[in-house]
Amino acid sequence: MIKVTEHQHQVCLFSWASWNLHIYPELWFLFAIPNGEYRLKAVASKLRAEGVKAGVSDVFLSVARRGFHGLYIELKTEGGRVSPKQAQWVSRVREQGYYAAICYGFDEAKDLLVWYLDQDEG
Repeated sequence: MIKVTEHQHQVCLFSWASWNLHIYPELWFLFAIPNGEYRLKAVASKLRAEGVKAGVSDVFLSVARRGFHGLYIELKTEGGRVSPKQAQWVSRVREQGYYAAICYGFDEAKDLLVWYLDQDEG
């Protein structure tokens, strides 16, 4: 059995989003937060100085819906594990009025986006 990587799940999510802009124009506001990759120490130091933080979720939709300011998605592979810093980020942004979730794979993330966007603002 071939293991699908987190990267592949995220690529599928953004491909799906691109193909579904005509249904959900708000997907235009969906973007990735590239925090999780291994980097050389010099590059990691530079990015930390620029404000990159460990634990920040992988994906953000800057659209208010369902009484929330926006939607954070921490994307994992099936069976993937959430780090303590990732769990803390999810908890803290929820306290600030954002919807935040851990999604295990493309399908869960896509279904969450559809659920979130199928609600009118009011």
